[in-house]
Amino acid sequence: MALPAAAQKPIIKIATGELAPYATESRTDQGIALSIVRKAFELQGYTVEYTFMPWSRTLTEAKIGKWDGTAYWGRKPEHESSFLISDNILTEQWVFVYRNALKFNWTALTDLRPYRMALIQDYTYTPEIWAMVKTGELTVERLANDEAALKMLLTNRIDVAPMERNVACDLLRRNFNTEEAHRLSVHPKLMTDSFTTHLMLPRSNSASAARMADFNQGVSKLRSSKDYANLLSQVSCPTGWVGGK
Repeated sequence: MALPAAAQKPIIKIATGELAPYATESRTDQGIALSIVRKAFELQGYTVEYTFMPWSRTLTEAKIGKWDGTAYWGRKPEHESSFLISDNILTEQWVFVYRNALKFNWTALTDLRPYRMALIQDYTYTPEIWAMVKTGELTVERLANDEAALKMLLTNRIDVAPMERNVACDLLRRNFNTEEAHRLSVHPKLMTDSFTTHLMLPRSNSASAARMADFNQGVSKLRSSKDYANLLSQVSCPTGWVGGK
């Protein structure tokens, strides 16, 4: 017998994409970031269902209200007209990955001009990087995903790839051998000092404001618990990877 409507927990249906180890169908918990989103909602009495699809499609369909929201995203000003943006889910560490033989170094984005760089079309990166792409200051190869970028680094088809550190580590551990990992390095300087990530709920849905308030309360509760720290400590880099931990 079904429970009365008042006794049923609200279900939040969220569109998401593939970015292991943070959002992925390859893990039973569906990824670190998605676990944080789920647990934050659960603390407020909701249940969460994820549907995986290409990242660009999640934006299009969530914007018109086909889904209750989309997670997880770096903050872009252009999203704010269509979505309510949550408090920070987790802070990513974006770095430049390169071949050891290149002896790559940088202090300002203008130092990247001589290099062939991989970019993933749907990624946030920074406004400054996209502005340099638009003006032609950067030589870029647009790729489908970070695994393709690592493969092109190893075959000398690009020189450098901006990548989230734990995403790079996860890919190297799962899809590349030790010798290949040893040929790559990560520059110690972060691409940006603060890359926050967020749940986005469509402004077109009248329930979004109340849900976002609940979610932000849930995230605040979760941050003060051991669960949050445990989730963030799950990833390690391949043994011997230059620049890895």
